[in-house]
Amino acid sequence: MVLPKIVANFILLLILSSVANAEQPGILTLQTALNIAVMDNPSLAQIQMRSKAMAAIPSQLGSLPDPVISFNALNLPVDSFDLAQENMTQLQGGISQAIPFPGKLALREQAATYQAEAAVHDVIEARWLLLRDVKKLWWTLFYLDRSLDIIIANQDLLRQFVKIARTKYEVGEGLQQDVLLAQLELSKLLDNELRLTGAKSKTRAQLNALLNRPADQKIILAKEFSGTLPTLLKESELFQQAENSRAMLASQRETINAAQSRLDLAKKDFYPDFKVGAFYGGRSDTLSGLERSDLLTLKLSMTVPIFASSKQQRAVDQRSSELMQQRYALQDQWNQVRAEISTAYSEFQQTKNQAVLYNSGIIPQARQTVASMLAGYQVNKVDFLNLVRSQITLYNYETQYWKALTQANQALAQLSAVVGKEEIYE
Repeated sequence: MVLPKIVANFILLLILSSVANAEQPGILTLQTALNIAVMDNPSLAQIQMRSKAMAAIPSQLGSLPDPVISFNALNLPVDSFDLAQENMTQLQGGISQAIPFPGKLALREQAATYQAEAAVHDVIEARWLLLRDVKKLWWTLFYLDRSLDIIIANQDLLRQFVKIARTKYEVGEGLQQDVLLAQLELSKLLDNELRLTGAKSKTRAQLNALLNRPADQKIILAKEFSGTLPTLLKESELFQQAENSRAMLASQRETINAAQSRLDLAKKDFYPDFKVGAFYGGRSDTLSGLERSDLLTLKLSMTVPIFASSKQQRAVDQRSSELMQQRYALQDQWNQVRAEISTAYSEFQQTKNQAVLYNSGIIPQARQTVASMLAGYQVNKVDFLNLVRSQITLYNYETQYWKALTQANQALAQLSAVVGKEEIYE
């Protein structure tokens, strides 16, 4: 008979919808995606090159200015250009060196060193943000794959419902409206499939961009997943970890140190800079043959900060304000980090509990309800509309389970990036 065969197919589809498919070759695991992103992402490489460039700056600023070598012709008569005509005519060569006031070079190098250290932390921060984005997109793609699998399974089930309704209608035990209703729900599922397929293409392109691959490159994800979610550390412990580990905060602290060094350097500008030089002048013999001695010239000059009130003092005021700005920025960032931790922590706990509830309670009960209603419908004890509604409800619950599981893992990705550590579990 047709109906028992359809029931058997229905039960088989229910079982298949809850069992993961076998592993396929070329699967992009989450860890593989993370490794590719760290190695190939151009945005991260750009920040790494910036850090490398900044590491070369401190030694430049800590070195003395290049010495100046000069060659001069002094007191040369323009009527004859004869080197022996005038007593003071000489050809002179010399060298001079600018010397900043003691401590200035060290402060310049120190400020640049702090900025270079901040750039190193910026690379670490960018890496965490990249890993977070890759994780979120990977899990979104994972959710879309599971949702499409559920839709396809439910389409097959609704087609079975159509056959059941048509069979009962042909033997005079059913209504034509039951067939039409099942076809309508099947069309709705086809519409959802189109929507999710479009979202999957968009997410795939975004993930491929982070992996530095062509936007249309195919991505295959594993269908197996344990579904087990970890237990997080206490929120206060995550705050403490973030304070010690978050690269963004460490970068801002180095920026504050650099601002302090610039303030100290501005205060040093009240003191003069020096310039020393030595010049040797060679003189020719006189026209009568008398020998003339060569001359040695030594020079020492210094800057005089006579405009200190409008220049140096203003620079000190500027650097003081910049230092306070960076300190306020650190406090603002710390407040933001704590808010992000609390938000991600709360979202993880909520979605974790939802996933557990769906998987252990709601979905098994919904499956039993569908099987019971199907059996009742075959003996005319259940209305076909209620049967279809129960199946659509099961479809929604299964989709919501994968969505909650995905959101929980995305919250974990956000939490790891905000804290700056992977070890956030008990």
